[in-house]
Amino acid sequence: MQLVVARIGRAHGIKGEVTVEVRTDEPELRLAPGAVLATDPASAGPLTIETGRVHSGRLLLRFEGVRDRTAAEALRNILLIAEIDPEELPEGEDEYYDHQLMDLDVVTTEGKEVGRITEISHLPSQDLLIVERPDGTEVMIPFVGEIVTEIDLEEQRAVVDPPPGLIDDQDVRDEAADGPGASSRPSAEDES
Repeated sequence: MQLVVARIGRAHGIKGEVTVEVRTDEPELRLAPGAVLATDPASAGPLTIETGRVHSGRLLLRFEGVRDRTAAEALRNILLIAEIDPEELPEGEDEYYDHQLMDLDVVTTEGKEVGRITEISHLPSQDLLIVERPDGTEVMIPFVGEIVTEIDLEEQRAVVDPPPGLIDDQDVRDEAADGPGASSRPSAEDES
């Protein structure tokens, strides 16, 4: 199975180094010197990592055969892809690879169907599960322990305990309108 582990950024310096946008929780494993990575587009690779270092909080890589700024700049925006065993699991107990989460059924703690995970969005602050509802709309669920309470890979489901309004804000509005002291907007018929 192939896993996107980074995107090459701009050239750094004049000796062929590039910045990379890391897209893996295990850069020390996937982006280590000696690693051979496929690329997207495929015509740019495969690329073998020669050296790697952190500079000002950014990972810098140099690839075999890339010796100057021009060659490094030609690699900009190329995706780096690692080949992994589909049965391989991350080191952490509560960690998952994207491919393990894709297509899981999402249900609430009460058993209400929410939908199916179609995408995982990796943001700087947290990851989001993009869930397609049965009606075709999408909902974004923060992938944090307080909300995603269980991932059951054997049953192929994710259990969520969403705060009010996260998944179905229409239900929240309806409950508020039906509650004590609720008022409703008059219809055109009421105003006549």
